[in-house]
Amino acid sequence: MRTIIYLILFTSVVSCKQKNNDITNNQANFNIAFGSCNNHNLPNTLWDDILKNNPDVWIWGGDIIYADTENMKLMKSYYDSLKYHTEYKDFITKVDVLATWDDHDYGENDAGTEFIKKDSSQQLFLDFIDIDINDSRRKRKGVYHSKTYNINDKSIKIILLDTRYFRTALTKDSTGVKRYIPSKDTTGTLLGKTQWQWLENELRNSKANFNILVSSIQFLSHEHGWESWGNMPHEVERFNNLILQSKAENVILLSGDRHIAEISKSKIEGLHYPLYDFTSSGLTHAYEQFTSEPNQYRVSDVIKKNNFGILKFNLETNTVKMEIRGNDNVLLETVIQKY
Repeated sequence: MRTIIYLILFTSVVSCKQKNNDITNNQANFNIAFGSCNNHNLPNTLWDDILKNNPDVWIWGGDIIYADTENMKLMKSYYDSLKYHTEYKDFITKVDVLATWDDHDYGENDAGTEFIKKDSSQQLFLDFIDIDINDSRRKRKGVYHSKTYNINDKSIKIILLDTRYFRTALTKDSTGVKRYIPSKDTTGTLLGKTQWQWLENELRNSKANFNILVSSIQFLSHEHGWESWGNMPHEVERFNNLILQSKAENVILLSGDRHIAEISKSKIEGLHYPLYDFTSSGLTHAYEQFTSEPNQYRVSDVIKKNNFGILKFNLETNTVKMEIRGNDNVLLETVIQKY
């Protein structure tokens, strides 16, 4: 990689007032802002720009800090340097915050279930996002979580996946052309047994008008050979089957990790809406040398500048406007989908 047993108490529900923000000549009811890859040693100039979009929620998609350490005292100092930074401290007083992690805040590049400090790291992650000591996430393995936002008589459910704590080993490319190749071993897992069961219940029981799934690594784009769901094709198949069988409405994937931004789209046979994977990565540093890479699902330009993602929902018309924005809140790319 370059430098998204069922327990009802895992899920929280909040209500939001209707908002008025322009969306293709209609009105947006709810705005999600998200991003990933935030090196705590580099300046983040985007917090004021993100606020200009009136987000109801900010979602960390992973790599909140670049710790890469087994020294938990050092990791805590990195989190603290961000948490008490003047601009971020002000930002979180104005917007709800949800989060999952990726490898660098988990503690080791490309790490999975084998990382020996994952339990201690989890507690520091939860400290950073101010999770109460009695919250269920303090007592279980992994940082997966969901939250439902009610907007008048409609709702949006955000499901945050943990693609680190349970993820088994990936298959390295022996030729050296790519870092990883799709595994032929169907016993490997990205989410682990318990999280898969939890996710199945979250989707099968969802009454939300939109279900937003946050994965730290890309789901659709996989030909690049870096970390992605595509490295475990059987997990992709299981996920697609779950979306279809659960009858969950309007699933949208949010992802990060790649230090670029792009929007991908696919069609699952039998599903009455398209599946989008909206990648926003590079809050503090982007892959500026990017030239090209294959992605059969790409429906946008590739953005290689520092960026964040915005989703503007019109829940009356079932329309979502997906925006990639950069410094000075410049609009870099837009995709609009009516469901």
